[in-house]
Amino acid sequence: MHPDAVQRVLGVLLMVFSMTMLPPGLLSLISADGVASAFFVTFTLLFTLGGLLWLPVRRSRRELRTRDGFFVVAMFWVVLGAAGSLPLLLQSEVSFSIVDALFESVSGLTTTGATSIIGIDHLPISIQYYRQQLQWLGGMGIIVLAVAILPMLGIGGMQLYRAELPGPVKDAKLTPRIAETAKALWYIYMGLTAICALAYWLAGMSVFDAITHSFTTIATGGFSTHDASIGYFDSAVIEMIAVVFMLISALNYSLHFMAWRRMSTEPWRSDPELVTFLIGVAAACVLVIGGLLIYQAAHNLPLNETWHHAIFQVVSFATTTGYTTASYYIWPAFLPVLLLFIAVVGGCANSTSGGLKVIRVLLLWRQGNREVVRLIHPQAEIHVKIGDRPVSGRVIDAVWGFFAAYVVLFVVLLLLLLAMGLDQVTAFSAVASGLANLGPALGDVAANFASVGDGPKLVMCVAMIMGRLEIFTLLVLFTPAFWRR
Repeated sequence: MHPDAVQRVLGVLLMVFSMTMLPPGLLSLISADGVASAFFVTFTLLFTLGGLLWLPVRRSRRELRTRDGFFVVAMFWVVLGAAGSLPLLLQSEVSFSIVDALFESVSGLTTTGATSIIGIDHLPISIQYYRQQLQWLGGMGIIVLAVAILPMLGIGGMQLYRAELPGPVKDAKLTPRIAETAKALWYIYMGLTAICALAYWLAGMSVFDAITHSFTTIATGGFSTHDASIGYFDSAVIEMIAVVFMLISALNYSLHFMAWRRMSTEPWRSDPELVTFLIGVAAACVLVIGGLLIYQAAHNLPLNETWHHAIFQVVSFATTTGYTTASYYIWPAFLPVLLLFIAVVGGCANSTSGGLKVIRVLLLWRQGNREVVRLIHPQAEIHVKIGDRPVSGRVIDAVWGFFAAYVVLFVVLLLLLLAMGLDQVTAFSAVASGLANLGPALGDVAANFASVGDGPKLVMCVAMIMGRLEIFTLLVLFTPAFWRR
């Protein structure tokens, strides 16, 4: 570990994050909603703290090593979650407890979208904007944004990039220099945000709603400026626009980069993970539409609008966005649980989605098939392949290790919530939602987390951070080997 390098990076990143308090602060001044001082005080505190960390070690030129990268990523998300709660605590227009403010901030930055707020429509406009902005910043990862800036300051960034990017294969570069890679990804991210906002506005949203919902759609976060989420607009056109952009953001951003660079759709068409993801989403849509139609026909209920509500909810859950347009939790039979399970699978690697990631599930499936074939042909040499390329045994081992850790962590968190008094459905769905960075759940937390106590909310904060950092990035800090020289 190089403490001076870690301190220098944390200081710079805190100063950078403090700048994000200025847009909602200015919006508060313009709208005179009474919250401006909270944002400007937070800006001053964070910038000062970052400066105090950075100044003593500003001349240090040590490069970050792999251990330093993991530590910075993990600590920054924890510190940032706490820092993001400050404006909510310092303002006096709406009452937030410390735990509720922390829960809202962590949920935003991890793009989970769970909330404990009732009456979002009546929040000051600057707080509405701030929640949406948190998710936009968290969508591609604040660390990825930072590595586009820090190399220009003489700070190495590759280790942070490897620690932050999701997926089982973390060594691939899109361009020779990590700064160029991060910049390219952010240009794509911002471009998609602008196009999404324009589409929402043309479909009938106000300028404010179009911009703020584009933030959380591209981030696959799910926060909304309305309690009724996207259902507030009661528009099939808006819902289908959201479906398109949720799907785009749930795909591997490396593919977007390569498709843009080559000016070809071939990277998308030839990717097995993308194909598997879209087939899975289509199959889930058929099951949900069929289930709703059968139920409605059996109970003589109207069949209008079934298709677009079903498609919207499937895509929202599959991409772990968490927008809602209907009371999915009262849908019949297995449908709510099906939605929860497809959220656990999640989107593609290197996307803004949460969950296990489709590539991992695909590898687990193919590894299982290989073991079945080996029982029949014990001497056969059978490779697990993604496309035409065989996958190394080390990657397969890493996927199995991740899956094992995921299951163990799921059980531990589930038992904690049960011990705190939550019923089985609520506890199970809350853990699944938190680890998948989904937001919506079932039982008592189907609509929001306002009804649960501080203990379960803190457990959920752990689940959301662990899910966002893909478990091992944070878990590795608790191993003795990490701290040995």
